[in-house]
Amino acid sequence: MDWINPAAFLPVVLAVLLLSCGIEDARHRTIANWKNGVIAALAPFWWWSLGLAWWPDIALQVSIAFIVFAFFVGAFALGQMGGGDVKLIGALALWFPWGTLLSLLVVMSLVGGLVTLVIAAERWWRSAKGPVEVPYGVAIAIAGLIAVREPLLNQFA
Repeated sequence: MDWINPAAFLPVVLAVLLLSCGIEDARHRTIANWKNGVIAALAPFWWWSLGLAWWPDIALQVSIAFIVFAFFVGAFALGQMGGGDVKLIGALALWFPWGTLLSLLVVMSLVGGLVTLVIAAERWWRSAKGPVEVPYGVAIAIAGLIAVREPLLNQFA
């Protein structure tokens, strides 16, 4: 395996950042802006390592990421998601083609529902009052790690 090749190295960096985001959101219910910024800033290097053309490949990637980000900004405006979660989804949308991104969003929704149920059950068990704060960054990170496995594992083929 050629570790100097960005196509081999960048998915590992993304995986580490996703783990860090998930852990931070679980512990503090926030995701640092710099982590989302680094994930977004590394996407053009990922495109370059894959040899994507400016038109239509990169233009399509940016357009889809913008649409996904705009959709989740709506969820943020309705109070359904935190700002860090929305920025993380938008940054991840820059990395994956639309088919993989769609799978990521489905897995994110399923894992997010499971995390919500676990937190709701735990709060019910403790008879806790007040609003439920779901660390949705955990679900986003898990879905992102599942999506990033393909470029990571294909390096060994």
